[in-house]
Amino acid sequence: MEVILARPRGFCAGVKRAIAIVNRALELYGPPVYVLHEIVHNTHVVAELAGKGTVFVEQLQDIPAGSVSIFSAHGVSRAVMQEAQQLGLRTIDATCPLVAKVHRRVTRLNKINYDVLVIGHKEHPEVEGTCGHAEGAVHVVSKPEEVENLEVRDPARVGYVTQTTLSLDDTAEMLIALRKRFPDISEPKRTDICFATTNRQGAIRELSDIVDLLLVVGSKNSSNSNRLREVASARGLPAYLIDHADEADSAWLEGAERIGVTAGASAPEYLVEELIKWLQENGASSVREMEGEDEKINFQMPELS
Repeated sequence: MEVILARPRGFCAGVKRAIAIVNRALELYGPPVYVLHEIVHNTHVVAELAGKGTVFVEQLQDIPAGSVSIFSAHGVSRAVMQEAQQLGLRTIDATCPLVAKVHRRVTRLNKINYDVLVIGHKEHPEVEGTCGHAEGAVHVVSKPEEVENLEVRDPARVGYVTQTTLSLDDTAEMLIALRKRFPDISEPKRTDICFATTNRQGAIRELSDIVDLLLVVGSKNSSNSNRLREVASARGLPAYLIDHADEADSAWLEGAERIGVTAGASAPEYLVEELIKWLQENGASSVREMEGEDEKINFQMPELS
């Protein structure tokens, strides 16, 4: 049995930046440092940072006045930023720069009296934060059938943005429906789906042609990890999302000669290494990495003082 590792996989630039911001804040200010929601959607990353003195909260009122508080990589609304200021918190924004770019487009479209359609998963933190940057009409659409009955002020003044971690295939279906309903819809010059999501999904498409099974390392609440599993499943490949090697089932390996392994953009590489060890203990005789793109993009850290 052979294991083939997807390339690229694991941490993206936005996740690396967000984690680095929390670690730097701990060094500069000492614990506790507070983070609103999970800094990234991975249970292991959150647990590791909690062990260093990071406190994760679900509402700003749980943070003592004057404390260092960090906004997660998924971004937050303007209202949350204003509330943090009113509560006297020392805030640091770890929003992924690609998510922040989407926020700016929402604001620009509203300022020219466009209704903004946010393609994404309702109640996802990134979508909620994006909607919270609207200064006018904003609508969340998750399925093509929701487009038909959508009420907007002027069908000729509509634009869209997307959640950055969506499936390219699902988004393509949404865009067909939107372009049909709104022929003059304003579109981003480049897709809002981030390069890391695009690259990881592309690797799965290639990998699915040569493996019999795919294991995706990532937490259950990670949107991009779920999309990786869905991309493989849509191509008829058995695929499973696991948070760590202990969740793997040896029954999945029956009859499989090649096992594909990847990791979501918020999953650390050591979890992949633990899964490889488990696969070797269960019959894998060789491990190789597929050819793929090297991601060399790094996002600048904010000034912390």
